[in-house]
Amino acid sequence: MLQILVIVQIIISLTLLVTILIQAKGVGLGRAWGGGGEFYKSRRGVEKVIFRLTIVLVALFLISSVLNVIYL
Repeated sequence: MLQILVIVQIIISLTLLVTILIQAKGVGLGRAWGGGGEFYKSRRGVEKVIFRLTIVLVALFLISSVLNVIYL
């Protein structure tokens, strides 16, 4: 069971890494760290789906981490 949790956690973490990098693509270095906030841009379409997928993946990673600690 522990090996399955570790494998699932690795898969979730890699997928989470990819979704975070996809979100940051096209963002200038200044905007990535708080600069360039002259206008508000709402998320639409694919960007919104990727944002929500990132939130779900973070929750799944947290749950798998807690389960991993419980089963140790």
